[in-house]
Amino acid sequence: MAETAAITARDCYATCRTWIETLFPGYFALVMATGIIANAMWFEGHRGISNVLLVVNVVAFVVLLAMTLLRGLVFFRALWRDLTDPKLVFAFFTLVAATDVLGVGLGLRGYGGVALVMWFAALGLWLALTYLGFTVLILGNGTERTDIIFGGWLIAIVATEAVALHGVFVAPYFGASAAQLVLFSHMLWGVGVVLYAIFIVLFAHRVFFAPVKPEHLTPILWVVMGAAAISTNAGAVLIVTDVAQPFLTAMRPFVEGATLVMWAWATWWIPLLVAFGIWTHIVHRQPLTYTPLFWSLVFPLGMYALASLRLAQAADIGALAALSRVMVWIALAAWSLTALGLMVTLWRHWQRGEGGASGCAPRRATGVVKLP
Repeated sequence: MAETAAITARDCYATCRTWIETLFPGYFALVMATGIIANAMWFEGHRGISNVLLVVNVVAFVVLLAMTLLRGLVFFRALWRDLTDPKLVFAFFTLVAATDVLGVGLGLRGYGGVALVMWFAALGLWLALTYLGFTVLILGNGTERTDIIFGGWLIAIVATEAVALHGVFVAPYFGASAAQLVLFSHMLWGVGVVLYAIFIVLFAHRVFFAPVKPEHLTPILWVVMGAAAISTNAGAVLIVTDVAQPFLTAMRPFVEGATLVMWAWATWWIPLLVAFGIWTHIVHRQPLTYTPLFWSLVFPLGMYALASLRLAQAADIGALAALSRVMVWIALAAWSLTALGLMVTLWRHWQRGEGGASGCAPRRATGVVKLP
């Protein structure tokens, strides 16, 4: 009995090491998705659901952050390999966006000091990853290695807009310097919009004018809509934020116009992305199995719901508020199905005895690490 227990403990330890060593850096999209739906539910008045999701989100964030830190300490070479891979480096921006989304959620509940600390952490990470990521992209340029369909570059835009949104939220804690932080958030919003304009041209050219196979159309494509949605959300928040600077007041019409265009663009993509899914999984019968990339689909749905609500408030458009009330439940349903897929996958791996004691060893496929 003691020998069996020792073997089990040894297998569990080995499995945990493997999980940490091969952790997919984009797994923080789980925190992004859970957090944005929690925040949307909060603003829609469903505080009970929002609080439950927040608890789940805090646990997920702490676990993933601990695994990432351990990976840096114990498996630094593996972490550095991902940081210098054009396909994976931008996945680390999910940590930035996750920190911002969770920080706002905590701030909504009165934890302003925690939200402020998390904003500084997210800003520091954003600065480091921005210049590291684009350096890797430039120096590691190659047709296969930097295919925008696989690269997830648009996550950098999501992170940029998330820092801008979080900055507006914590601005009151800066006292007399609050106006400067709001100005800085305007600047970040602009950087995100410009980056989106650059990347969407590359993305559209790749999708519309180059061969596309079913295996190319992964759930991460939904970030093309999510990036536009979070730009809408950030723009709408900036519109309704009181500013004491004539310069910012003068540029408000531009922010209003760009925000409406970004929402329209995000809306335009939804039917096309649904059509991609039908073509992939129904026409070509690609198996619909759980992958951590599905969290990159759930987040845009939640963000679109919240962005529609914020734009409805900024522009006084009641129809958008009604749309938000519908979309937030669609996002919650997508979150529930994805969470169920995660749990079922874990259970099946356990039953088959895969991955040591836990039965859920991570796998690599098409250059992406998948933690079931």
